[in-house]
Amino acid sequence: MYLVNVNMDCCTGCGECVNICPVQVYQMGANGKTDPYQAGECVGCMSCVEVCPDKCIEITEM
Repeated sequence: MYLVNVNMDCCTGCGECVNICPVQVYQMGANGKTDPYQAGECVGCMSCVEVCPDKCIEITEM
């Protein structure tokens, strides 16, 4: 199981994490920023961490 943390002060809402996640952890929130609404589905592949241009996402194994 993984903990998904998105720094909302950093997120610009580019959507790269939404597009790359193989298990659809993210969606764009009403505030125009990413929302890890299905964080429990995270498989720890780190694709979102690697693709985020502003390095706003942290994935931690629990």
